[in-house]
Amino acid sequence: MNVLEARGLAIGYRHRPVGEDIDLVLDAGEVLCLLGPNGGGKTTLFRTLLGILPPLSGTVRVAGRALADWSRQALATQLAYVPQSHAGLFAFTVEEVVLMGRTARLPRFSTPSVRDREMSQACLARLGIGHLADRVYTEISGGERQLALIARALAQEAAVLILDEPTASLDFGNQLRVLKEIDALKRQGLAILMSTHQPEHALRAADRIALLKAGRIVGQGPRALATADRLAELYGADAGDVARSLPQLAGA
Repeated sequence: MNVLEARGLAIGYRHRPVGEDIDLVLDAGEVLCLLGPNGGGKTTLFRTLLGILPPLSGTVRVAGRALADWSRQALATQLAYVPQSHAGLFAFTVEEVVLMGRTARLPRFSTPSVRDREMSQACLARLGIGHLADRVYTEISGGERQLALIARALAQEAAVLILDEPTASLDFGNQLRVLKEIDALKRQGLAILMSTHQPEHALRAADRIALLKAGRIVGQGPRALATADRLAELYGADAGDVARSLPQLAGA
């Protein structure tokens, strides 16, 4: 079953269109990776799929239902989002930030239960940052905050994870940890839509890739779609340079 589907989607703002004619389908237990240059519309697309921005035209369906038919709280049980970065404004602890992911599962005016706290602690431990639970979120590093946001998304227990460049601020070891976690979540049946500027991560983690340039999907298919020539065209680079940098590419 398609857990997330966009058809004929146009995205952007009232006086500034960003993209159009976007078709995407995501199934349970699948990782779809979006590749494309800065300014190509990836974050705007994600925000539209999440219902943060209204589509300019076209449709988005979540678990077979139109996006507009979901309440915000019910939608949060289906879609979890990890933004590129989040500095935070208030002195919450890391554990409190992760607990915020449980609010979609809580009755109105209730407080987190023992199970909610255990879930949050388990998500922190799963990403190797359990020792940060009592630290102030605004005082930890950008990479540590990114891992905490991923833990918060896991705590939501949503069917779909939308990850906007989840490894961008992480060191090499934590990048590997996140990629391993993505693979484990896929095997558990979650659907994952992610973006990255590192094609090698797409080749490792994704079942399918989509190439987004200037607000349009210019290619979509299995990982073999990521050839040196296609990536060179996508990013405005030299195909030979791409092939030398990424020898694992198809046709490199």
